Amino acid sequence: MLKVSFKTLLAKCWRDPVWRGVLFQNGLILVIVLIGYQIIQNTLHNLETRGISTGFDFLSQSAGFGIIQTLIEYDESFSFGRTFVVGFLNTLLVSSFGVVLATFLGFLVGIASLSSNWLLARLAGAYVECFRNIPLLLQIFFWYFAVLGVLPSPRESLVWGDSLFLNVRGIYLPKPELSGDTSIFFGAFVFVLLVLVALIWVGRRYKRQSGRTLPAMKTLSVVSLITIPLIAGWLSGVQLNWDLPVQGRFNLSGGLTLIPELVALLLALSIYTAAFIAEVVRAGIQSVSSGQREAAAALGLRQGRILKLVVIPQAMRVIIPPMTNQYLNLIKNSSLATAIGYPDLVNVFAGTTLNQTGQAVEVIAMTMAVYLLISLTVSLFMNLYNRYTAMVER
Repeated sequence: MLKVSFKTLLAKCWRDPVWRGVLFQNGLILVIVLIGYQIIQNTLHNLETRGISTGFDFLSQSAGFGIIQTLIEYDESFSFGRTFVVGFLNTLLVSSFGVVLATFLGFLVGIASLSSNWLLARLAGAYVECFRNIPLLLQIFFWYFAVLGVLPSPRESLVWGDSLFLNVRGIYLPKPELSGDTSIFFGAFVFVLLVLVALIWVGRRYKRQSGRTLPAMKTLSVVSLITIPLIAGWLSGVQLNWDLPVQGRFNLSGGLTLIPELVALLLALSIYTAAFIAEVVRAGIQSVSSGQREAAAALGLRQGRILKLVVIPQAMRVIIPPMTNQYLNLIKNSSLATAIGYPDLVNVFAGTTLNQTGQAVEVIAMTMAVYLLISLTVSLFMNLYNRYTAMVER
């Protein structure tokens, strides 16, 4: 029987790139685990030495401070856990609307930069070069102090149509309110939405197999999404009322209030990120072969139809990956809200809550986990959308 020494076997494994890769990877994992363990042990020891308690019991304690904007019920008597939820929802609010506005504005500017109109193309280029080269924090300060901060007092509010007021304390809009049993209305809306998702999946599969789209698919989807919930709400007695803002002696009451911190942050984030998205859109459109446009023009299509039906669908496979990065940047840049006092997660939780409780490790860990979760969720859905819009060859 042939005997192989351990030294020979080890040398053979070392020369094998597969075994060598496994060895290096496991060694790296072991080093990371040991370093992490050492950091945790040192942190716990330092906290114990300074008499700082650990754990998440502080989340049940009363916060004792108010928040100027809340999407859910909140006052000073609620817990720090409720404060965390309020800050999280405020972060989601400004991030969601920021993504929508930045995408819309970025597409407009990106398309305009390639326009045959000399003035329009130069204005779009100037917009991109101007806003993407000014620090975001300065843009936030500009909108908050130089634009919204010089508006008139509530007594001298700017009024449009007796229902929209603008002053130094914010923008006051009519607030829609539903009265009656709204469960049937929202139930019908969710049901129709799920059916439309299923129809889109079926239509996508049908198009892959036959190369044709289902007839009247888009029209049927939009009509169903609007009419069916409205009919369900009408049958269940749901009524739509408008709560209008009313001007008093010193302030306004009623309606929907957009605080200046929210407006300034939303404008700055949207305009700043739109400058980068515009460049992404411009590069994506230019990646499409000019022969595609010429062929579409030869068929008699106008420029708008060529962009919508030929150029943009092909450019999306180039646009989506870098646009995902811009969405993630916008979400993380929203943490600059603390500079002007907008009550996002960093301000009310990683700021005020941390100062009052002293639970730095737990508070920062929860804040980091939230931003990580949001970023991973956005990346997941954008990757799914990228796969959905991918060009399939047959």
